[in-house]
Amino acid sequence: MKNKKLLGALAISGALALALAGCASGSGNTGGGDNGGGEAVETKVADYNPQPRENLQEGGEVNFPINEVPEQLNAFNSDASADTSRLWSWYMPQILLVSPEGEVTKNDAYLDAYEIGEEGGNTTLTFTFTKEAHFNDGTDMDWTAIDATWKANKSSEEGFNPNSTDGYKQIASVEQGDSAKTAVVTFDGEYAWPSTPFLTGGVLNPAIADPTVFNEGFIGNMHPEWGAGPYTVDEFDVNSQFVSFKPNPEWWGNAPLLDKVTFTGMEPDASLNAFKNGEIDMVGANTNDRLKQVQDVEDTVVRRAQQTAKTVLIVDADKPQFSDLNVRKAFFLGVNIDQQKQIAWNGLGYEEEPSGSLNLYGFQDGYKDSFKTAGLKYDPDEAKKLLDEAGWTEGEDGIREKDGEKLSIVYPIFGEDPTTEALAKSIQAQQKEIGIDVKIEVRASADFSNDFTSKNWDIFSLRFTDSDPFGPAYFCQLYCSDSGLNLSATGTAEIDKQIADDVESQTTAESWTAASMELEPKIIEETWGVIPLYNGPSIYVVKKGLANLTPEPYVGLDLFGVTPVENVGWEK
Repeated sequence: MKNKKLLGALAISGALALALAGCASGSGNTGGGDNGGGEAVETKVADYNPQPRENLQEGGEVNFPINEVPEQLNAFNSDASADTSRLWSWYMPQILLVSPEGEVTKNDAYLDAYEIGEEGGNTTLTFTFTKEAHFNDGTDMDWTAIDATWKANKSSEEGFNPNSTDGYKQIASVEQGDSAKTAVVTFDGEYAWPSTPFLTGGVLNPAIADPTVFNEGFIGNMHPEWGAGPYTVDEFDVNSQFVSFKPNPEWWGNAPLLDKVTFTGMEPDASLNAFKNGEIDMVGANTNDRLKQVQDVEDTVVRRAQQTAKTVLIVDADKPQFSDLNVRKAFFLGVNIDQQKQIAWNGLGYEEEPSGSLNLYGFQDGYKDSFKTAGLKYDPDEAKKLLDEAGWTEGEDGIREKDGEKLSIVYPIFGEDPTTEALAKSIQAQQKEIGIDVKIEVRASADFSNDFTSKNWDIFSLRFTDSDPFGPAYFCQLYCSDSGLNLSATGTAEIDKQIADDVESQTTAESWTAASMELEPKIIEETWGVIPLYNGPSIYVVKKGLANLTPEPYVGLDLFGVTPVENVGWEK
């Protein structure tokens, strides 16, 4: 999915993810926390200990923490999270690989050929699967897998609930080539981002290309028989939040280096203790408090990379408090983003320019600060004026009222990390200044995905994580009215048409990017549903010798990289 996903839950150019402490993000051996003077600490572009297979030993075990083992385990489904995608990557096909910088190449174990071409004014993709490529249930991996993946993701009109239709909806046909092993994908005209479909989610077993199976079949069930790859599911227990993988006897490629890989759902504090006790081999340390607790654990290294995720703040316009555009804008103008950054990065020695777009990062070509253009700034006085105009007047306690109702909103946070709590209390205090009562509710990390997708909140902070560098390709996933990623309920049919006419009509990556950056601030002004707060570093503390880390999309030590899971292992 160049999808965004919730780090914790969805997909665009990335996915949905739990904000801050619960994230599985990393950093390099470049410095610790509490650096005293606040001087800058090096943050590498990527810091994942890349090693060739000959430098690694055969055998061993690796144990990872995860925010949750989600209920929805189909990574293509809109209710999936970044955690879903992490697990999916270890037992489903990785037919295409991505370098940290974003160069796409075929995985030779699955594909003899992967070609981008043009035929009659239409962009084409040609996939030729290897003779050996097959799913665990014996189904041959051929053109029908490409066809099934397209049909399940091109729209929701036939009952499927995909996390992103971007890239798929531009496809006109999938046909068999010279043999069943070859699939020819033809887009409707020239398409600017032909590498994005099939990139990080792989391909689906044709058995999944039924709406009921696609939407419900993976709820509480991983279906390893529909997978393919070097590993397969060994143990799965959603109640104890545990998944383990073992070498797959059906695998035909390079042998996996590890005997066992485990993922255990953990609360943030529990993951720190588990790492100290040697129960897991890496732990997220994206706050100074967490980093100080584990940076001196024996035989470990701090890895610190640029995070390809945006921590965002969303309001739900379906809730009566936020039905008025002026109220939503007032809420965001009442957020002091600089203070949020200071709390999040206190002691980490990290700085960055404002995160001004949901499409691009400041280090990418074509970036513009769309939110600044749209008028985003910290301005409590303007926020108060907007609330006055919307008819919300201050009560005796300073909280605004209208028609006998208090302007009170629920803000859930997940886990008991002190930095996460401090960030929430900061927003609570900032909003009280303009007359909005923010009620903070502390919930279990395991509730993250379900609470977000069921909209059990009024405001919500999470991370949109990006699986590849082609952010503008997923413009619709960010802003279209039927997007499962942006649950602010601020999209409209008119905006959908603008996106189709102004952005998706472009035929080159450059013109598509320029058009998206031109349209983004206009959409913000019409919606005010979600804002980015910051990107940040990806910091992990890792056992020494663990190599080729974070091969999955949406986990950030290798920037945009997607590397073969069979190459994760221990140095000799």
